[in-house]
Amino acid sequence: MWEQAETPPPADGLKRRYPTHLYKRRWAIVALFSCYSMCNAFQWIQYGIINNIVMKFYRVSSFAVDWLAMIYFVAYIPTIFPVTWLLDRKGLRLIALCGSGLNCCGAWMKLASVRPDLFVITFLGQTVCGVAQVFILGLPARIASVWFGAHEVSTACSIAVFGNQLGVAVGFLVPPILVPNVDDLNQLGYHLNNMFYGTAGVATLLFILVIIVFQEKPEIPPSQAQAAIHASPRKDYSYVKSIQGMVKSIPFFLLIITYGINTGSYYAVSTLLNKMVLAHYPSEELNAGRIGLTIVIAGMVGSIICGIWLDKTQTYKQTIMAVYFLSFAGMVVFTFTLDLGHLWVLFVTGGVLGFFMTGYLPLGFEFAAELTYPESEGTSSGLLNESAQIFGIILTISQGKLIDQFGTRAGNILIFVFLFVGTVLTALIKSDLKRMRANLYAEKPAEEEISSSIILNEAAL
Repeated sequence: MWEQAETPPPADGLKRRYPTHLYKRRWAIVALFSCYSMCNAFQWIQYGIINNIVMKFYRVSSFAVDWLAMIYFVAYIPTIFPVTWLLDRKGLRLIALCGSGLNCCGAWMKLASVRPDLFVITFLGQTVCGVAQVFILGLPARIASVWFGAHEVSTACSIAVFGNQLGVAVGFLVPPILVPNVDDLNQLGYHLNNMFYGTAGVATLLFILVIIVFQEKPEIPPSQAQAAIHASPRKDYSYVKSIQGMVKSIPFFLLIITYGINTGSYYAVSTLLNKMVLAHYPSEELNAGRIGLTIVIAGMVGSIICGIWLDKTQTYKQTIMAVYFLSFAGMVVFTFTLDLGHLWVLFVTGGVLGFFMTGYLPLGFEFAAELTYPESEGTSSGLLNESAQIFGIILTISQGKLIDQFGTRAGNILIFVFLFVGTVLTALIKSDLKRMRANLYAEKPAEEEISSSIILNEAAL
């Protein structure tokens, strides 16, 4: 109730009741998106978790292999604004086709790179996959809003993000199994070739399914908030002014920073996990992958639980604050238990860290959609991800250099210091749940609306 009282009721135009309908097809849409997002995320981490093996095969430095992950961050920064503009103008289907298509092309390009002197080709293929990511990361909140009802958007967003996390989990688990650490380069090339063939086959199948199955939007909107947007399109809409308005909102600007810190920390830890584990547990490539798998699976569980919790309680600020603080606490524990000499401890602390750190991802998307309604969810998600990529580059490079020069503890201290700053800034975000308020007022009978307005105005006073 206090969150609703922070701002005045929505305009009268939002109080009209519109017809809505939920289509069964929505589950196929979000499931298919989740699958090709999973494939793209797998390709992001497939090199990093076998960092030492890739170094051996291509005869490159560890830093060069790190760039195979960081190119995802770099590719995102200049391309996100034209992609979100395209999403606003052309809609979901075109963006889905571009994302799945580029992901497929990048996977096939890697097949041409299985030779020690062709690192440049594998880097180019990874760059194409990184560009594909730009067409993927910003869609969960948009798909949830366009296809799902008011009381299931957070759960739907969590399912959409779930695929990306599952891809990272598979990326931690499968490459160390498919590409064992052998000295024979011909045999190593054979194993890499098998991994790339499997990835390309899955990516191709998913691209074909997107062409056949993925639909732009339902004929009848699923919620009052979406119906109100469709019924009253803004003729003077400007993409640039939309972004300017979002950034000028102090709560949303703070969310951009805090989301970037949390997600950038997750990217850095994921990219450098192999290096951190092998520094204390030599020849444990398989267990490094399994620890990464534990981190991500715990995060997947956290995402779903948090999404369901938000749909049931609508307590956005309280939930995000709690999850952010526990991400910080989990990173502190992980930092000071990494070198204890017991791998089972890393599985436990990594699981706790992953539950909260990756569980935060869909919360940020949905909170942004609330703070910026009726602006495009693709644009708000894009700005959050832009921040995440920038912080991902900064933190990955900085943590990597600290690990090389001073050890893993110094690198991890950097991460939890940033997470502490993010926790403080999260506490300063003022909750303004515009989308939820639009649905609330549209669904109530007129007399209840008048009564609620009086109650809310009195509470605000």
